[in-house]
Amino acid sequence: MSKKVQAIYLWWHKPVIDQELLQSLPNLKVIANSGVGMDHLDLKLVASFGVKMANAPRAVSSSTADTGMALLLASARRLVEGYHIAMSSGMEYCEADILGVKVTGATLGIIGMGSIGYKIALRAKAFEMNILYHNRTRRKEQEEQAVGATYCETIDSLLQRADFVMVVVSLTPQTHKLIGKREMELMKPTATLINISRHSYSKPGAVVDQEALVTALQTGVIRAAALDVTYPEPLPRDHTLLKLKNVIITPHLGIKTDKATYMITEEAVENILAALNGLPIPSEVLPS
Repeated sequence: MSKKVQAIYLWWHKPVIDQELLQSLPNLKVIANSGVGMDHLDLKLVASFGVKMANAPRAVSSSTADTGMALLLASARRLVEGYHIAMSSGMEYCEADILGVKVTGATLGIIGMGSIGYKIALRAKAFEMNILYHNRTRRKEQEEQAVGATYCETIDSLLQRADFVMVVVSLTPQTHKLIGKREMELMKPTATLINISRHSYSKPGAVVDQEALVTALQTGVIRAAALDVTYPEPLPRDHTLLKLKNVIITPHLGIKTDKATYMITEEAVENILAALNGLPIPSEVLPS
């Protein structure tokens, strides 16, 4: 069958694309990925075989933005702690010290204002939040005005002013441990860090320095964290993060809705058909 294969649809990074596989498929034209992140692929290696690549950014942005806002709200209002109190056998009253923080009117700092980051800003506007953002490329003025967002030229400026910091970037060598000890110490002690960024399945590492985060949460450098990604996934059952009350961890739920899964497949098929018919690929990814 090797000579008949012209396209590969990657689902959860399967099959593994390595030199041996690429050499065995002489007529391969395109690899379509289910999702945005491409760090599990050696883009230059794939391109060297004349194979085009595509991802599925349109399908995942809304669901991931929903997850980011859900984590922000759950952390702010301490929903997980509240659930356990409400379900406990000795529940007689709501403890007076289970006080959350107000979301309405708070300042949200978004690091990474791509399609997902912008949709988070749209949602945050509905909660009357003040929105700061940092991005490699500044958004157009009309886009900023539409969500009431203010551009920060440096991450440091954003970190110092935000009540909630939402990290929404892809993992690259430049963003590896983008948020570390120094950055967390710049944040307000009342601030919450929310991480829905891409991380690496193929190698250790993440956008947030996880060990620095543990220390920051334990010592009150920041108030809380809400994470949809960890490394590794899942965390070892004895990991410190799993024992802290001021952290919420979800099992990488970002895009996981029934509709998004269907849309991802539709987008991948659209990319594949375009490549096979010699047409421009809507979501083509080029090696950097």
